Amino acid sequence: MAVAEQTKKTENGHAAAAATPNATYLQIQDVVKDFNGYKAVNNVTLNIAKGEIFALLGSSGCGKTTLLRMLGRFDTPTSGRIVLDGRDLANLPPYDCPINMMFQSYALFPHLTVWENIAFGLRRQGMAKDKLVARVEAMLKLVQLGKFAQRKPHQLSGGQQQRVALARSLARQPQLLLLDEPLGALDKKLREETQIELVNIIESVGVTCVMVTHDQEEAMTMASRIAVMSEGRILQVGPPSEIYETPATRFVADFIGNVNMMEGTLTEDHADHAVIECKDCSHYVGHGITGSEGMSMSVAVRPEKIQLQREMPTSEFGSHNRVQGTVREMAYFGSFTVYRLALASGATLKVSQSNTDRHRDDALTWGDTAWASWSPTAQVVLTQ
Repeated sequence: MAVAEQTKKTENGHAAAAATPNATYLQIQDVVKDFNGYKAVNNVTLNIAKGEIFALLGSSGCGKTTLLRMLGRFDTPTSGRIVLDGRDLANLPPYDCPINMMFQSYALFPHLTVWENIAFGLRRQGMAKDKLVARVEAMLKLVQLGKFAQRKPHQLSGGQQQRVALARSLARQPQLLLLDEPLGALDKKLREETQIELVNIIESVGVTCVMVTHDQEEAMTMASRIAVMSEGRILQVGPPSEIYETPATRFVADFIGNVNMMEGTLTEDHADHAVIECKDCSHYVGHGITGSEGMSMSVAVRPEKIQLQREMPTSEFGSHNRVQGTVREMAYFGSFTVYRLALASGATLKVSQSNTDRHRDDALTWGDTAWASWSPTAQVVLTQ
């Protein structure tokens, strides 16, 4: 039976297969990888759609690379199954496995030209010469490196080497493309420029892609969905906006972007709002919590969702959702400035403000007293 496919436009602006059960193409079912009693991957289950760019995101040692190596068949799961397009990978011989992996180092052959690097895997596959030439030329056109075909890798920039490695990985037309820190070898500016270019190339081919990265911006820019990992487990799976705006746990909230985390106690819980008392302020949250009064919980507020002003703000929520502090640190980043307010308890509140004006007479500076405030929809309440 043919698998139904559906595509959508993600918030990143690129197309991805809809993550519905009918679109499942890669199934990771209860996978465990045990190294002498240490579970590097601990009972992971994921469904990935055909044509999707899916990111495994986490800090070093979280298990993401081990999971990627199992997808590439460099390692064998201790238990569980990995199924690609209805076929269990454990039953496929290596030469019949439709998977290619692009490593962070690119692993280009220094003595071969760009053309020969791309052709290498096709020659080993035994492809006919006329087809091989046509495929290599098509890959060169895809990554826009035709005029560099006879250069050696050391004669290319880092971004160009990355595109050669991608062309070589795509030349054999894999069903699954694995990327291990694909932009990790590039400097920050080149990495940012290459992210969208890489996504466009992958989408033009239509290959399903799983990438591993520890870079949050890279994952959020490139992937249609993200799985956040910690200690071998998946903590949350979702589109970048969902992971950022509605984190499921304290770890996810703290790991993705910057956040102010405040510990508090639930004092009111109604259908349309809740009140949580924290050490320096009280939070009026614009929805119910379905918790019990006296319950401990955390309130997360992103720095860019906080407004900063000299005068005490007034609102319909009374004294809720505001706190006074002193500017102890500030850092100018061009398009925005980050302030760190010292609060009465000694805690620090981080606030990010857009620089919409070139010069402001009332701009805050070190030592100034200021009020921070936020809306009832700015907070995320976390209980785990």
